[in-house]
Amino acid sequence: MIKRLTISTTHEASELVADIIQDYSNQGVCIYDKEDLINLIQTYQFWDYINQEELEKNEIVKVEGYFAESEIDNALVQINQRIDLLKKQSVFNLGSLEMTIDEVENDDWFNNWKKSYKPIHAGKLVIVPSWIKYEKQENEVVISMDPGMAFGSGEHETTRMCLELMEDVGMINKKVIDVGTGSGILALSAAALGSKDVEAYDIDDVAVKAAKENVKINHFEDIIKVANSNLLKNAKNNYDVVLANITADVLQILAKDLKTYVNKDGIVIISGILNIYEDAVKQCYLSHGYRILQRMNKGEWVAFKLSYSDGN
Repeated sequence: MIKRLTISTTHEASELVADIIQDYSNQGVCIYDKEDLINLIQTYQFWDYINQEELEKNEIVKVEGYFAESEIDNALVQINQRIDLLKKQSVFNLGSLEMTIDEVENDDWFNNWKKSYKPIHAGKLVIVPSWIKYEKQENEVVISMDPGMAFGSGEHETTRMCLELMEDVGMINKKVIDVGTGSGILALSAAALGSKDVEAYDIDDVAVKAAKENVKINHFEDIIKVANSNLLKNAKNNYDVVLANITADVLQILAKDLKTYVNKDGIVIISGILNIYEDAVKQCYLSHGYRILQRMNKGEWVAFKLSYSDGN
């Protein structure tokens, strides 16, 4: 049996709540949001995956996390502590944050998890779940993804900002490192956009496994190397483009050493930064000699495109 934790929240807070659950769940996280359902129907041809009756339900957003029975008790302690901290720090409506726990059959969980994904458009990139048939349009670059239990499907604002910034940079023939690769979505996108050599690292074995599988699905084995690493520990080269979609605290730890891996005229793209931590991250990178080339904001999240000033 799989344990399902459901937290009632709001549209504005749903990604924050999902991120908290994601940190403690190896079984997956889903968001059920009326606004997302409406946008899905209006935007994509895959609306037939959606039960129209869902649109008649109330405005409460449900975030569901799935846990092995042996993991749920310890996870709840950590999640409750993080939720309490969110209540103190948040500047917007979080909703009731009411929690419920029930049991689901493994098959039910798996089918619900798959229904929560849809094709994502970010510029000319289209991220398509591997179980959905998609007809490629002219000038589109399509990536087939099975996110597994790892973070990164293209839906999250932090990922979408990275994808858009990457396309603005121009990735053809670039040497790239993706720090904290998760499902591999940024590494895959770099390869799909023409990068010649991509290294993708993550400290989480589940993420490494998912990323390697996605590399195979997209036939990028000759371009992308996926491996386990604690941040830059196993990085051995200098890179034209550095990608790091992590969290604000880890990005600040990364700032000091990261600059030694950036080529002359190289670009650093960082994301995963909540608005409330923007100034801290910005000042950290400026103090280490980085120059801000572009700031991007979506929802409660911020991303930066940077260069390192020494030698640039």
